[in-house]
Amino acid sequence: MHVSINVKAKILEYYGYIAALIVGLTLGLIGAGGSILTVPVFVYLFGIDATDTAPAYSLFVVGFSSLIGVIIKSRQKEVNFKMALFFGIPTVIAIFFTRKYLVPAIPDQLFHIGTFVITKRLLIMGVFAIVMIVVALVMIKGSHIVNDIKLNQKNYILNFIAGLGIGSLTGLVGAGGGFIIIPAIIKIGKLSMKIAIGTSLAIVTMNSFVGFIGSLGEIVVDWNFLLPYTFIAGVGICIGIFLAQKIEGAQLKKGFAYFILSMGILILIKEIIIQ
Repeated sequence: MHVSINVKAKILEYYGYIAALIVGLTLGLIGAGGSILTVPVFVYLFGIDATDTAPAYSLFVVGFSSLIGVIIKSRQKEVNFKMALFFGIPTVIAIFFTRKYLVPAIPDQLFHIGTFVITKRLLIMGVFAIVMIVVALVMIKGSHIVNDIKLNQKNYILNFIAGLGIGSLTGLVGAGGGFIIIPAIIKIGKLSMKIAIGTSLAIVTMNSFVGFIGSLGEIVVDWNFLLPYTFIAGVGICIGIFLAQKIEGAQLKKGFAYFILSMGILILIKEIIIQ
């Protein structure tokens, strides 16, 4: 019995490391997508609490991996730090207050619809699944989405509000917001895709670490679990950035989009059934 439990634990550990490598690869290739993979792995593979700990762990992993990406991209002169600060400050403010004050204040049970209970977990994972579905549809639509974003360099109030919105969403579900950030900063700063990806990684780094710090008073961190997973994701992003020089990231986006679309639908169904 003990042997089988140990074997199962080892299999889960290896699956987790493979998932971590894929998280890093995704970040390196397309500058986004880390949290969309990390949160479900923590929740469904490792059984980590979906309301507080899994989003916080996700933010740490994605933040560290993105930081490595920023260092590499900055050496290649593919990071616009001025744009990162311009767009990142309102998101950072919103993330910190969301993780520090809003998430802990959400009750475990929000309300009932007959016998159906709307819980904190259903809210967070439901929003996360909807984000996955929307992101997938945006990716499937392709570059045309950039032209639909009503942001520009001179409309500071609208841009600040957009940053607050992205930050609040990031803080709630533990997603760095890269898929939303990249088309937005392309529109605002008229950046090339390569520089937009590097700049997005800088913004995601800030967002993720601030969100994780905002969670520290509310969770107990298992560093023995989190650090190896984070290290593997860091290796993955190095490989992903190298491959990005050889492979056009746009070629991978649609396949990845259909994958996260199906994952988002499955998560939404699963969370509703759990109730």
